[in-house]
Amino acid sequence: MNIQITADSTCDLGSHVAERHIGIMPLSVILGANSYRDGVDITPQDIFDYVEKTGVLPKTAAPSIGDFEEFFGNYVDEGKTVIHFNISAKSSSSNAYAVQAAEKFGGRVKVVDTKALSSGQGLLVMKASDLADEGMSAEEIVKTVEGLRAKVNTSFIPDRLDYLYMGGRCSRMAMYGANILKIHPLVEMQDGQLVAETKYRGNMQKCIDKYIDDLAVKYPAYDRTRCFITHSSADADLVAFAKQKVAEKFKFEQVLETVAGSVITGHCGRNTLGVLFIAE
Repeated sequence: MNIQITADSTCDLGSHVAERHIGIMPLSVILGANSYRDGVDITPQDIFDYVEKTGVLPKTAAPSIGDFEEFFGNYVDEGKTVIHFNISAKSSSSNAYAVQAAEKFGGRVKVVDTKALSSGQGLLVMKASDLADEGMSAEEIVKTVEGLRAKVNTSFIPDRLDYLYMGGRCSRMAMYGANILKIHPLVEMQDGQLVAETKYRGNMQKCIDKYIDDLAVKYPAYDRTRCFITHSSADADLVAFAKQKVAEKFKFEQVLETVAGSVITGHCGRNTLGVLFIAE
C-alpha cells in the first residue's frame, strides 16, 4: 500500500495506532523547564502529579515546521503518499505548521484539519485507514473524511472543573459552584472549537447515564462501525457503566476504550469521560 495514514498525538488511539500502522507525530508537553513528547516519555499520571505539586497546568507545544518536514519526508522517501490528520486548527498551531511543511513535497502530503480532538480526531483517522484498506485513492480518502467532519460527535463530561478553570476556560465562581453542587457540563466540539451548553447534575454515573440517553436521542442514525469510550484515567466502575449503557442504547460493531494522552489530560483533568462516534 502506497498510502501512509498519520496523525498528531492528540488523536488518542492507544494500541490501535500499532494495529493500523498509523504514524504518530507527538506534540510536546512542558512541565516547568522540562519538555516531553506526548505518548512517548510522559504519562497522564505525570500530569496529575505535576498539577497537584505546583497548582498550575502544563503547557503544550506543536511540532515545528522542520519537525513535520522530517516526519513526512521519512514516508515520502519510501514512495508513499501521506494523509495527515491534526487536532482542530482552532485548538493548536499543529495544523498550520503541518500545512506549511506539506508544501515541500509537491502534493505527496495531504493535511486534514479534523476540526476535532482526542478520539473524535481518531475516528476520522480510523475511517481513513478503513478506506485505504479498501483501495481508495488518497484524493478520495481526503474528500470522504472531510465530508464526515461535521458528523463526528466529539463530546465529554468532566468530573471537576479545576483544570478547566486553571486553563482559563471557566470562572472561579463557576468552578466552585459546579464542584459544590455536583454540576457537570457537557463539553463538545462545534465547528472546531469547544463549547459548554448543557449541564448535568448529580454524581458522575448519574450524569453519564443521562448523557448517553441524550446522545441516543440526538443521533438516532449513526455509523455503526465503531464507537470510542475515551476517558482521562477514569474510575473503572464508571468506564464499565458507560460501556454497558452504550451497549443498551446503540448497536456499534466495536466499542473501543481509549485513555486520553497527556495533552488532552492536561486540559480536562482526571475522570473525564466521553462517548464519541460518527453520526449519519
